[in-house]
Amino acid sequence: MLNALLTASPGLLFVTICYALLCATSPFGTCRKCRGLGFQLAHDRRGRPTRGKHCRRCDGIGTRIRVGRHLYHLARRIGSGAR
Repeated sequence: MLNALLTASPGLLFVTICYALLCATSPFGTCRKCRGLGFQLAHDRRGRPTRGKHCRRCDGIGTRIRVGRHLYHLARRIGSGAR
């Protein structure tokens, strides 16, 4: 078990560093609910896509903050003692 963990450690470290670089260079990703459109897609009777409801998750912006960037902001806020 320990041997398998030591073998997987460089790969996990590489993935973690890559995700940290992604969060540093691009802190916002597309909204998972509306796929970056800002609204839900609806279909009319003929099956053509039309604009649907306003996306409540991203408030119609189409972007969300990445989890890693959110954790970075929390750690920075706790470390500085600011509210």
